[in-house]
Amino acid sequence: MKLAFTGCSSRAPYAKPMKMLVMIALSALAALGTVPATAEPDQKRDQQKAFDEMRNGRILPLRDIEARVLPSMRGAQYIGFDFDSESGIYTLKFLRNGTVIWVEVDGRSGRTLGRTGN
Repeated sequence: MKLAFTGCSSRAPYAKPMKMLVMIALSALAALGTVPATAEPDQKRDQQKAFDEMRNGRILPLRDIEARVLPSMRGAQYIGFDFDSESGIYTLKFLRNGTVIWVEVDGRSGRTLGRTGN
């Protein structure tokens, strides 16, 4: 007995398994979407502390810190920052050639305290 697939491409038998794989992948991505949400409140808290400290004149605005550091980081992608309200230190994060670089800056003076990476 000969089977004939009329009106179907040769890929038709794979359509359902592929659709299932796509659905599984989307479900997995949706589940992973909840993971970063646990880190978000800490980030917002750091940003709020930095804003409060800046507003009260205890530290320099982030824009001033970035204006001092970014020119020295040519060829690196700026990822973002962390702020330690206890020490008043900004940690700016960069990526260059697959290497993460951290630059620590005194939020009160704007002086670079240290740098890791290339």
